[in-house]
Amino acid sequence: MTPEDIKALRKELACTARELAGALGVDQATVLAWEAAERFPTKAYVDRMNELRAKGPGAVPRKAKGAADPVKSLADPQAWELFRKLLAHKRLRDEIAKLADKYPDPASD
Repeated sequence: MTPEDIKALRKELACTARELAGALGVDQATVLAWEAAERFPTKAYVDRMNELRAKGPGAVPRKAKGAADPVKSLADPQAWELFRKLLAHKRLRDEIAKLADKYPDPASD
C-alpha cells in the first residue's frame, strides 16, 4: 500500500490520521510516517486497512466533537456535589456502578 493509497483511504473513510491510527491500534505518528513514505505498513496493517475500506466510514471510531474534557469537568461545582453524594451514600454508589458499566472509561482513550 503506497502513501497515496493511505491518504486516499483516509479521505474515503473521512477520518483523521489519529482516528485511522486508533482504528488500527497504532499511534498517529505511525500513520503519518506511512503517508510520508518514511515507513511502510506490514501486511497485517494493509489487510486491516482493506477491511476498514470495505466496511466504510462507520468502521472508524470517532471522538465526538465538542465532547467534554473529563479534566475540565473538575471545575464544575455540580460534579463535586455528585461526588460528595457518592461518597456519603453506599446505595447510590452501587446504583451508579451498575449504570457506569455501560459507559467507556475516558481514561482508556
